[in-house]
Amino acid sequence: MRVKEPDLRATTEAVFQKCGVPKDQAQLGADVLMYADLLGVDTHGVSNMLRSYVQGYNARRTNPRPNWKIVKEGPTTAVIDGDNGLGLMVTPKAMEICIEKARKYGTSVVVIRNSGHLGAAGYHAVMAAKQDMVGWCMTGGGSSMVPTFGAEPRLGTNPIAGNKIGLAKRNGKAMLPGWVAKSDGTPDMDGGAAAEFAAGTLRMQLPLGSTRELGSHKGYSLAAIVDVLCGQLSFAPGFATLATGRRGHFVAAYDIAAFGDVAEFKRNMDGELEGLRNTKPAPGHDRVFYAGLPEHETAIERRRDGIPLHPEVIEWFRGICSELSIPWRLTGK
Repeated sequence: MRVKEPDLRATTEAVFQKCGVPKDQAQLGADVLMYADLLGVDTHGVSNMLRSYVQGYNARRTNPRPNWKIVKEGPTTAVIDGDNGLGLMVTPKAMEICIEKARKYGTSVVVIRNSGHLGAAGYHAVMAAKQDMVGWCMTGGGSSMVPTFGAEPRLGTNPIAGNKIGLAKRNGKAMLPGWVAKSDGTPDMDGGAAAEFAAGTLRMQLPLGSTRELGSHKGYSLAAIVDVLCGQLSFAPGFATLATGRRGHFVAAYDIAAFGDVAEFKRNMDGELEGLRNTKPAPGHDRVFYAGLPEHETAIERRRDGIPLHPEVIEWFRGICSELSIPWRLTGK
């Protein structure tokens, strides 16, 4: 069902507030989720994430009113303790600090420990882009991905799988080859393990690349780098032992003006993106994309026609709104 973005935003804000989140932070959290839903990044929008946040608040695993603070700081760096707050709201604060430092010194890195899920990382990186900076955001932790040649999950979610598997399950779609490993760690290159995932008996994702021959060692190494920069650099608990519940965040900003003329940089970027978009397409494809272009087009369409929500998601909203005495706004088509 298609629902209007303002109605979905208002409902999401209300859910956060009913969980004890202050109004301004509820608005910020809803903004991060709407960013994902409008761009078509449904894995990190309300469909998949809001209910898990509510569960975290209800179980007191997540602090709705965190007193986050800087525990170590230098001219271009900072370490933040999130006081067990949701990364959805803490990470934008970290990026604001990062932008301020980068404006003064050219570059900056801020890391976060003791903080929950941060939503779509792109939201936080774009904050820097809006300030004529190059933004960078990563989150590390968890144990859902096997190392190359491994038969146990040790590292965080592979970007090509994870929530995409859950989304495929909800929509009744098949799982693609190379997404997961079989129970003995062997890469599943025919998609046959989908039933095991649906039954909840298999939880081992493959690194980017799937097999050693296709470059999984590179995906494995990239995942390890994320763990180091997000977790080891923030001195977050659990990273020394690869604990399942470990989590850390990383944001960085590079002020373009510290490297050259901003207007020239933008012209050069326009030229590069135009070159990519004008690349001759392969047979069976009508054009070549670059990162962000499909999302931009999806946002235009969803602002006009509404955000599509699966019937199961609508029913969850109907239930939580009734439970929390939130007015029902999600009428659509």
